[in-house]
Amino acid sequence: MDTFAEIADERRGLAALVSGLTDEQRATQSLCSEWSVHDVVAHLVVPLEVSTPKFVMAMLACRGDFDRANVRLTREQARRPVGDLTEVLRRRADSRFTPPGSGPEAPLTDLLVHGLDIRWPLGLPREAPEERLRTSLTYLTAAPVRGVVSAGTLGGLRFEATDIDWAHGSGPTVRGDAEALLLAITGRTTALRHLGGDGVPTLRGRLA
Repeated sequence: MDTFAEIADERRGLAALVSGLTDEQRATQSLCSEWSVHDVVAHLVVPLEVSTPKFVMAMLACRGDFDRANVRLTREQARRPVGDLTEVLRRRADSRFTPPGSGPEAPLTDLLVHGLDIRWPLGLPREAPEERLRTSLTYLTAAPVRGVVSAGTLGGLRFEATDIDWAHGSGPTVRGDAEALLLAITGRTTALRHLGGDGVPTLRGRLA
């Protein structure tokens, strides 16, 4: 699998999806706390438009807090019209930028999860390629990603996908389709009602 080609395809697909939404849909609350659909698209544009020096300056302004810097830069990009944002996703679809210390699995996962943050509240299903889902689930669980998977979320639980060939861990089981697992692992409590298994109460308590 050429992960960068998969990333480019995800960016183009999201640009097409968002371009076809109404203003009301773009203003809808996403699964990300305090972010609308429009804001999520702005977030996905940040690594394509914000230079490393500018990101470092934002980190300094936020006293080294990565999450605050990210929110600040997303807010800046969100002032742009949605047409500008989707044009960036298309024009920079083939960008090979990855966060320091990370491989292409990081931006692929960001796109998959945030695509779900947009689709789920709008009731817009999608059948994502199995290999992309498997790659992202493995990336998130092989070594839980700081700032994406909260500490202590996964330990002592077994996660099993019911729609693709993937599983991780040992202990009480949390099972469901790959999309719901991706969302739950990254802290989206909305996904819990789509999961089953004797490990769900434990996971719910950890995400609360």
